[in-house]
Amino acid sequence: MYTAETKQQIKITKIVTKKKKVQYKQFIPLYLMAVPALIYLFINNYMPLYGMKLAFTELDYSKGVFNGDFVGLDNFKFLFSTSDAWIMIRNTVLYNLLFIVSGIGFGLTVALLFNEILNKTARKFYQSATLIPYVISMVIVSYLGFAFLSNETGFINNSILKPLGIDAISWYQEPKYWPIILLFIHTWHGIGYSLLMYTARIVSIPREYYEAAEIDGATKWQQIKHITLPSLKTVILLMTMLMVGRMFNSDFGLFYQIPMNSGALYNVTTTIDTYSFRALMKLGDITMASATGAFQSLVGFILLISANAVVRKFSKDDKLF
Repeated sequence: MYTAETKQQIKITKIVTKKKKVQYKQFIPLYLMAVPALIYLFINNYMPLYGMKLAFTELDYSKGVFNGDFVGLDNFKFLFSTSDAWIMIRNTVLYNLLFIVSGIGFGLTVALLFNEILNKTARKFYQSATLIPYVISMVIVSYLGFAFLSNETGFINNSILKPLGIDAISWYQEPKYWPIILLFIHTWHGIGYSLLMYTARIVSIPREYYEAAEIDGATKWQQIKHITLPSLKTVILLMTMLMVGRMFNSDFGLFYQIPMNSGALYNVTTTIDTYSFRALMKLGDITMASATGAFQSLVGFILLISANAVVRKFSKDDKLF
């Protein structure tokens, strides 16, 4: 026989279980909507993990792609033994540092300016217009760039420099211009994504905060400084940590397609990704490409953990994990 207290506890447990089942059923449509994304995540991010085995084996098709002899870290040597090792690592890291600063600074500025557009229709139109470059393939962007930078028919040489009496510039032969060109294209191409992330947070800030600040006589800059920017801290730190985690990765399309693989520009456009691609095209050794991916993944993981540790030390509420 159960006591009165035990019966009451069983009854409460049944009620709680029933509520959980009801809540679970409410979320079934959301789980179903997430299925395609989870399938994509599994195929694109988890299935290729088995291929990391190639980074530590010798390529021998007679034994099968995945059955080569274990060679340790020999496949990683080509990344560091070449005379271009310093150049590609320097370019990869410095460009990413530049992209982090410019991406956050410019994206944040544009998002704050967009927040001042009061007309909702105009705001949606401009947001959609800024997102268009982000969905354009880098192949198309490279031809758009060629239309501006071509030595003979380019818009800049023929429509800007020539009327001003300035000699035409061989853009694809002059390395000194390309850090700025790549920075401009990267910022233009990614501004829509940054704007989307920041705007999504800005619109969730209660308008009452701004109304109270206006009543107290706060200027626009004071409202941005004391309301908007503190509210965006979590998003800024999140995006920074994610970009730090990809410090040793580069946008292959940006550094290979945009400069049209011009040999004269290798000193300023060679990154780990483009160097590995060229090596793979010449040698046809997929184990080296796998070694490159493994190296980038390991370093990126360490950097992400380190960045998260720093954020956790100073602001526990903003850490990733």
